[in-house]
Amino acid sequence: MTDAFRARLAIVAARAEATLTMLLTPGDGGGDGQIRDAMRHAALAGGKRLRAFLAVEGAEMLGAAPAQADRVGAALECLHAYSLVHDDLPCMDDDDLRRGQPTVHVKWDEATAVLAGDALQTEAFAILADPATHAMGEVRARLMAGLARAAGVAGMVGGQAIDIAAETAAVPLDLAEVTRLQALKTGALITYAGESGAILAEAGTGAEAALSAYSGAVGLAFQIQDDVLDVEGDQAAAGKRLRKDEAAGKATFVSLLGLEGAKARAREEVDRAAAHLDPFGPKADMLRSVARYVIERST
Repeated sequence: MTDAFRARLAIVAARAEATLTMLLTPGDGGGDGQIRDAMRHAALAGGKRLRAFLAVEGAEMLGAAPAQADRVGAALECLHAYSLVHDDLPCMDDDDLRRGQPTVHVKWDEATAVLAGDALQTEAFAILADPATHAMGEVRARLMAGLARAAGVAGMVGGQAIDIAAETAAVPLDLAEVTRLQALKTGALITYAGESGAILAEAGTGAEAALSAYSGAVGLAFQIQDDVLDVEGDQAAAGKRLRKDEAAGKATFVSLLGLEGAKARAREEVDRAAAHLDPFGPKADMLRSVARYVIERST
């Protein structure tokens, strides 16, 4: 990871944090105060801000205004935070730790976690619908429609449903099935993050397709690295429980390809992602760097 990329990653993460802090107001003692505090707990707990980075970097590379790009990044982070809050619930993965902090249902209760997740999801669409995100209603509508597809049954929710069903299936998923699962559960939102920058910048269908293909490959590489880290990562550094998949007997890229095979597949996806950026030339160097980063990271 170069110094320039490390600095840019930190800058975009700080901008995402500042935008979320502004948009997610704290509780003021009213009846909704606990929900607001839980939303902030979930969304302002740090993290890589990968989805925001993909949106912001793509948008600014193509000429979008930074303040508008930050709002799209914040919307993505709200949607992602909602998914983690619900994913951590006892009826899902039953996790008590996220980014080194108690999960929302542990810090408060399950009802608060459900409502905070619901509120974060709707907040994402409220951010995109605001004229501050873009003056043109058509652009805002396309941003919202894309996020809805990525988050719904044809994307993240559908992938989670397949994942839950696989836990009780008589036969473990094969490689094609695991790849499809992760393309929906994790990859759909990351893919949208990449293409959202082109939508915001009104860059045209060619740029949208290139960034969509790029970020789709990045999303797959990211998930493969997650499977690798679940096996050989450090739990204290990760801030969450590891080795859950192996204990549950779930099929993963590592269980299907082996540790070295999974690492090789992740490198292939990064090379594929970089190739999709050729039309943008040197302007896309930060996006090339983040593709490499997703398989070099240790958390």
